[in-house]
Amino acid sequence: MIRTRFAPSPTGSLHIGGVRTALFSWAFAKKNKGSFILRIEDSDKIRSTQESTQVIIDGLNWLGLTPDEGPYFQSQRKNVYQTFVDKLLKNNLAYWCYTSKEELQELREEQIKNGLKPRYDGRWRPENNPGEKPLNIKPVLRFKNPNIGKVCWNDLVKGSIEIDNKELDDMILLRSDGSPTYNFAVVVDDALMNITHILRGEDHISNTPRQINLYDALNFKIPNFGHLPMILSSDGDRLSKRHGALSVLEYKEEGFIPDALINYLSKLGWSSGDKEIFSINEFLSLFDLKNISKSSSRFDYEKLQWVNSEHISQLDNEKLLDLIKEFKIQDFNEIITKFDMKYAVEILKTRVKKISELKTELENLFFSYPANTELKSKFIHQESNNLLLKFLEKLNKIKWSEDSINNLIKDFVKEEGVKMPQFAMPLRVKIAGTTQTPAIHQLIFLFGKKLVSDRIHQI
Repeated sequence: MIRTRFAPSPTGSLHIGGVRTALFSWAFAKKNKGSFILRIEDSDKIRSTQESTQVIIDGLNWLGLTPDEGPYFQSQRKNVYQTFVDKLLKNNLAYWCYTSKEELQELREEQIKNGLKPRYDGRWRPENNPGEKPLNIKPVLRFKNPNIGKVCWNDLVKGSIEIDNKELDDMILLRSDGSPTYNFAVVVDDALMNITHILRGEDHISNTPRQINLYDALNFKIPNFGHLPMILSSDGDRLSKRHGALSVLEYKEEGFIPDALINYLSKLGWSSGDKEIFSINEFLSLFDLKNISKSSSRFDYEKLQWVNSEHISQLDNEKLLDLIKEFKIQDFNEIITKFDMKYAVEILKTRVKKISELKTELENLFFSYPANTELKSKFIHQESNNLLLKFLEKLNKIKWSEDSINNLIKDFVKEEGVKMPQFAMPLRVKIAGTTQTPAIHQLIFLFGKKLVSDRIHQI
């Protein structure tokens, strides 16, 4: 059975790169009737926070990427890791290293000076006869990485990768405070949780050969690795907030909808042909690891907004109203009782890119009346009043429907010999208090015959 996982560190918000990793891991599991596991890698006691943990959980739930298992917490598994520490020490596959920070810095500077790659030199390996243990140094536990041979794996995304063991130093397994490092804990956790496929960012490629060697040392079955390409900004730089990249819940607050965000992120580093807009179920039906790109993709905030607008335009009006309520429109209950809000949403949703903008459009439409002095002086005068009163006479005689109102308007402006703005702008100001409204026939139909009549008659 296929088992994937998403294993973020709770040291900050859940951002675009992490969400895409979670999405692809979740999709691969679901597509293959497997399980998707959430594990919180909170071994960094200083930087890990409960707030960040909750943001991760809330963000995944909002997107619909609900795990089948978890969350599991590394901080609660110390005894588990100790078992394998003991095993490695017993088999002479790990050792205590007493090198001080100052010594490591000196070693690094010397290696750089000599044009060498900075790396730990194995001075505390037992076979190197390191000497007496200093009493003032709390040791770290290091893994005895093989000195010969190569680490090879067939990456699910990158293809065949080969790393010479001579390029790897002895990685730290336990910090001086006894806490496990990422590379140690992740191997133990993935093995014990029977993770079969690991999808993660390509920045982890350097960790993979170290982890594979540790899998071998502990007699664990090695999972399949796939390293996803980076997501860059639109100009090719490292992605940041100034490029529109926000934490996942900030997208929610801005008015993006989950399906749209998933739709857009799925296209960053994965190809589905020419199809641009699809639901999460359509994405699942199309998803295949073979279609993940080897090269980096670029995040385009404008494109994300366009995708969101397409999803909004296709969304059921009842669902849209539920989403709008979360944005706390002023006097919402009042306008619900007076107007057909499903129709209001229907005529406005093609004008916006985000739910927050739809909220603004609704507030502008229903709470701009009466018009300010500037608009009145610009559009309302005796001539326009006479024109609107003449129109009202005809409006009161027709059967009330959107089509009949639209036909009446077309005939009326033709008969009166006026251009549409000469008629529509004063009417908008009169009945809505603003010039920014949907099509004028839709506005009239939404507001109703009585309210339109009352407001046209208002001085």
